[in-house]
Amino acid sequence: MPIKVSIVEDLDEVREGLTELINSDKELSMIGSFQEAETAVQKLPALQADIVLMDINLPGMSGIECIKIIKEKCPTTQFMMFTVYENDEKVLQALQAGATGYLLKRTEPHRILESIKELNQGGSPMSSNIARKVLNIFLHQKVKTKKEILSNRENEVLELLADGLLYKEIAERLYISHGTVRQHIHNIYEKLHVHNRTEAVNRYFDRT
Repeated sequence: MPIKVSIVEDLDEVREGLTELINSDKELSMIGSFQEAETAVQKLPALQADIVLMDINLPGMSGIECIKIIKEKCPTTQFMMFTVYENDEKVLQALQAGATGYLLKRTEPHRILESIKELNQGGSPMSSNIARKVLNIFLHQKVKTKKEILSNRENEVLELLADGLLYKEIAERLYISHGTVRQHIHNIYEKLHVHNRTEAVNRYFDRT
């Protein structure tokens, strides 16, 4: 069965060129192309494409925002950025949004076809200089500790929680309201991705 491919690209010549390229390969099937993200958000879920080639700079909604929305509706669809942008910020934003491939528009046609197939097979194809940028981003990105993730007040609340104090006792100790304590604890649970006091304390002190 051919790999189902869609394109979101506002430039006619680029979109038409990609369509012709994809149609030239018997292993690929072009099932839809869109000039703007808004239309893609509405129509792509019904198409259930395997691979979507996504530009970043689109009229209206950006390609990065488009991925965030469609990814929730089409969890099996994979996205490959196809763009002129190669700065660290755009690359990181695209990957965080859910893109698993990143090609620059100057990529050779045969490499584009190879990358689509590679992405479908579970790879993460990227232009060589983009791959280097991604490596550098993660090598130099500061990993935050649990304490740095939480605010100073949230750290205080969690440490008192770990000491076994009740919400009322924490409120009295920190001179804040009971409701404020609850809000701090709600924020702590969200930031640490936990659901109760025990999980929060264990995660905070790396006991899990």
